[in-house]
Parts: sequence; C-alpha cells; structure tokens
Amino acid sequence: MAAVWQQVLAVDARYNAYRTPTFPQFRTQYIRRRSQLLRENAKCGFEPGLRRQYLRLRSQLLALRYGPLSEQSSFRASSVRSSRTTLDRMEDFEEDPRAQGARGHRRSVSRGSYQLQAQMNRAVYDERPPGSLVPTSVAEASRAMAGDTTLSENYAFAGMHHIFDQHVDSAVPRLQFANDDKHLLACCSLDGTLSIMTLSPPPPTVKVTLKGHAGPVTDFAWSLSNDIIVSTSKDGTLRIWNTEDGRCIREVADPEGSELLCCTFQPMNNNLTVVGNSKHHLQVVNISTGKKVKGGSSKLTGRVLSLSFDAPGRILWAGDDRGSIFSFLFDMATGKLTKAKRLVVNEGSSISSISARSWISREARDPSLLVNACVNKLLLYRVVDNEGTLQLKRSFPIQQGSQPLHSIFCPLMSFRQGACVVTGSEDACVYFFDVERNTKAIVNKLQGHSVPVLDVSFNCDESLLASSDATGMVIIWRREQK
Repeated sequence: MAAVWQQVLAVDARYNAYRTPTFPQFRTQYIRRRSQLLRENAKCGFEPGLRRQYLRLRSQLLALRYGPLSEQSSFRASSVRSSRTTLDRMEDFEEDPRAQGARGHRRSVSRGSYQLQAQMNRAVYDERPPGSLVPTSVAEASRAMAGDTTLSENYAFAGMHHIFDQHVDSAVPRLQFANDDKHLLACCSLDGTLSIMTLSPPPPTVKVTLKGHAGPVTDFAWSLSNDIIVSTSKDGTLRIWNTEDGRCIREVADPEGSELLCCTFQPMNNNLTVVGNSKHHLQVVNISTGKKVKGGSSKLTGRVLSLSFDAPGRILWAGDDRGSIFSFLFDMATGKLTKAKRLVVNEGSSISSISARSWISREARDPSLLVNACVNKLLLYRVVDNEGTLQLKRSFPIQQGSQPLHSIFCPLMSFRQGACVVTGSEDACVYFFDVERNTKAIVNKLQGHSVPVLDVSFNCDESLLASSDATGMVIIWRREQK
C-alpha cells in the first residue's frame, strides 16, 4: 500500500503553493515533514481500506479549504493548413460598449492566483534570460531533497507492460487514466466506441466497451469521481456514460446538427461540460438536464478542436483549426462565458492540444499552457494575467505537420531539478522534454509504435504511461525499477 501514501503526498504537493504564499521556506519544510511522516505510517501496516478512506477525506478537506484542483487536459484536432507563423501575438477583442462595461466586471470577479502569480513573476523577469522559467527561492532545497536521482532516471520508461489492440485499424485519438487512479484507463476510437480498461489485477483486461455513438468518437472526459464519462462524436451527439456497467445515461444532440469535436468538464462543477463543434461554436451544457446554459456559448474563427480549463475553473482556453487560441472567463455562478483574449499561433494550422497547469515544478511556479499546433514544435506558454493572456516561453522540436497530436504535463510535482512534459509525434515516438534544460532537452524517447502517436497519459503516481496511435494500438509503458 505504499502507493497510497504517494498519492496523499501528491495531493498535498498540489495544494502546497497555496500555503503561506509569502514564506516558501515553510512550504518546503511542510512537504518534507509530510513525506517523512507518510513514509513512517506506510510501514505500520494499516488496513488498505482505511488508507484509501484517509486519502479521500484529505482530498475533500483540502478542496474545501483551497478549492478543487484539476490538472486535466483536453486535446483534439482535424485538418491543417500552413501559413505565416506569429507565435507571440496576442489581441484584445473589440467589443461593443456593453461588452466593454462587462470587461470591468470580469476583472472584479476573476481575480485569483493568476493575478498574484503575475505580480510575483514580474518581480524576477528582468533578472532572467528571455524565455527562461521563473524559479522559486527553495530551488536548492528541492534539489537536495531529490538526492542523486536525475530527471532522466526518474522518467526512465522502457519496458512495455501491456498492449491493447481492441480498436485495431481505427485510430485512438484520445486516452486518459482515471483521476487519482493507478490502474483504470479509458480511450475513444474512430470506430465509434470507447473502452474502459483495468490493469490490475493481472492480466490487464477491457472492463467494459461503451457502444452507442453512430460515428467516430472524437473526445471524452472523466468526471472527478470517475463514476461517469462524457464523450463527443461526429454523429453530432454528446453522451453521458456510467463507467461501471457501460450504460448510456443521457444523449444530448447538437442543436445545429454539427459534428462535436471536443469536450471537457468544468473542474469546480462537474454538472457542467463545455463542448466544441465543427461550426465554430463553443457551448456549456448542463449534463444533469441535457440543456444548454444561457450565456454559455461563443464562436471561434474555426472548428473547435481543443479545450482546457485552469485549475480553479475561472479561465477556459479553446483552440481551433485556423491557428487561434481564445481565452474565456467563466462565471462560476451562472456558467456564462465571456471572451477575453485571442492568440494567433500559426494562421491556418490546427490547435490539436491544449493543457493547462498552475505550475510546472517547485522551481517554476508560473502558470503555463502546453500547446500542439501542427508547426513541428511543442509550444510552452506562460499565463501572464487573470484574463488568460499568453506569452511564449519556449518550444521543443517534434514532428507534427498534420496529425492531431496531444501532449501532457507530468502529473506529480517532483523535488528533482527540472520538470517534464510528454508528447506524441508523427515519427511514431513518444518524447519526454525537460522544460528547464536549455540544451539537449530530450529526457527520454520511447519507440514501439509504427505510426504517429496521437495521445499520451500518465497514471496518478507516474509508474505507468499509456500511448495511443493512428492504427488503434494502445501501449502501456512501465517505469524502470531501480
């Protein structure tokens, strides 16, 4: 049951930035002491059920105190058209007078961690090289706590734990481990079905297949409690599924009859799901009623391919197939969306993946956005204000010209120097990049697929990594045991 205390420590680490924001030394001492106590308790042999109950209660108490945190991401894509690249141009929207008046109100309701973080970041920007990360004052302490283990050793995934091929000959565009779970994994396929797989007890098996869509399934998302999954399809429907028995609880048709391409849960309220369609529209849907939320719609410049909320659920980013990323302010009380900013990444290219994180590591606390944009680069942006304005931080070379590739932040905050992101690539490889390494940023490269790798996902303790490709193969990679 050592994995449970690791999950408890992971939960504590995710909330640690909210504790005594002006005294980082205390936060370091706190998490270090928590690690020591949890290790000692893990040796006492408490009943497994009690450990899991403690994990649930602690997560609930921390969520009540600081607000729920969700680092989930949503990734999607379609076609690509190449044009000029403007990687760092951010535009304000020209709105009518009523909307301008609302903008002042938006600032009053959306103040939060980004505004504070932006102030902290500006204090050190002038002393850092362009594009570099913002360190914390406990960087050396973090490195000392990691011992002699390097980041490359920490992410030494090599052995294949299992291969799933139930969707053979149909691409698997999306897969994701369940929240705070080591062994439960789901994926969707262009064959019109979804699979929920369990990796333990061995052998790994397909637990249930979700059938009902009449067209390719483009995206899905787990609820925070993992009891339901929402999925979108080119058949124009959003479906809500029971993950235990695979039963379709509700079907919601797109009122425009258009293809639904992406979806994500509102992290603070899982009754609300945001859906993007092929007619450029974004819509907030109440899955309990199956109805659209009044004021929860907007229009982008192209087909909506990717969505991601920030952890508090106040900012939503959406990417389209015309190369633009839009930020929206989400009204927590009403579900209303207000358009805030637009970034043109690359005109005519598809924004196939967006992933948001409140911070990358203990040494780089700036809120960040990870983006795949069909420009043969993985892009890392800094979130600089509470309206979701983005500033290019750095990029990493990958092969992506047309395929809907996805990328993720590594889920656990490590005490090691450095921080990792993982992405698929059109050269059939999975790449690990250290975002803090100026040269030779590739930490690891996994080879096992024979076609473009479309999506990647970690389990909660990073002991397993899943990857899916354009022929429907899903590979589960095992971390090397030292």
